[in-house]
Amino acid sequence: MIATASRLDRIRERLTRAKLDALLVTNPCNRRYASGFTGSNGWLLISADDSNPPKLATDFRYLDQAAQEAPAFEIVNMRGGMAQWWGELAKPLGRGRLGFESGDVTVAAHKQLRDVNAKLPASQRPALVQSDSIIEPVRALKDESELALLRQAVQLTDEAFAHVERTIEPGWTEQQVSWKIEQYARTHGAEGMAFESIVASGPWGARPHARPRPEAIHEGQPIVIDMGARYEGYCADMTRTIVLGDHDAQFPRIYDIVLAAHETAAQMVEPGMSGKDADQLARQVIIDAGYGDQFGHGLGHGVGLQIHEQPYLGSSSRDTLEVGMVITIEPGIYLPEWGGVRIEDMGLLDTDGFHSFTGTPKLRLVA
Repeated sequence: MIATASRLDRIRERLTRAKLDALLVTNPCNRRYASGFTGSNGWLLISADDSNPPKLATDFRYLDQAAQEAPAFEIVNMRGGMAQWWGELAKPLGRGRLGFESGDVTVAAHKQLRDVNAKLPASQRPALVQSDSIIEPVRALKDESELALLRQAVQLTDEAFAHVERTIEPGWTEQQVSWKIEQYARTHGAEGMAFESIVASGPWGARPHARPRPEAIHEGQPIVIDMGARYEGYCADMTRTIVLGDHDAQFPRIYDIVLAAHETAAQMVEPGMSGKDADQLARQVIIDAGYGDQFGHGLGHGVGLQIHEQPYLGSSSRDTLEVGMVITIEPGIYLPEWGGVRIEDMGLLDTDGFHSFTGTPKLRLVA
């Protein structure tokens, strides 16, 4: 059972600060976070006034599931069209200000919502207000139950990587490696992968988000493997770059620059630092080595119910890092005619800095 009450209290605090009387939650991850409901269809209505019980509207398929998973919520049956149940969901608000998640609601859904809402009696018609980042900043600070699930997801990721690293041979295709990773994770407790595993060998590794190909992996090529298991809804994220057999002279030189950038950021990132300044910790190491133009993405991001969530660590980030955030640190260098190197750990930002959950060893090379 998730700590629903404490999460709702934190959401209500943000609603009060935003001068909203309630929030309509349609984002699936926000819905799951706030209520515990894991079904694929449902809307939450959370009032800033804790005397009004939160509501969960869902259809016939999920009524029993919703009652079991979200006992703190009053269940509204989505019977018939929206016009039949919207009034029941919105009734406690009267003429209050109702925020909706504009980053999730489509243009078509907003039109339908606006039209149905307009048909309510004036005294029962809430004002629809575009609202973003009400729940996301709350989700960025992980509670103990979330940390336990994230650690389990990371452990499964470590184990899947170790299994594949022990068995992979030249001649395996990138797709074969990706499938072996997923196969191991799923048969050892993961509900699936947090994203399609990236397996990119040789020059293909210069594409940071390359998709695995039916191409054979050759001895001596750098192989970027970016992967993460999903456990009870929570994601893991890890990247390692390896070589089968003997590597060329360039690999240890590039690898050591990326490793130095990674370790610099991991050792120096701290609460109160901006995402931009955290990014610069690693970026400056790579710039000083002459490869600044070959590190084109941000240093990292938050991880939780989504693989990419607040905070964001990058050169344009406006986020501030706080105790309780789970983040990645993943610098890389990408050379189109040769390949890429990326090293990524995921861990908790605590009062004394970054504590990695990732247990997979990194290579120690001498250029």
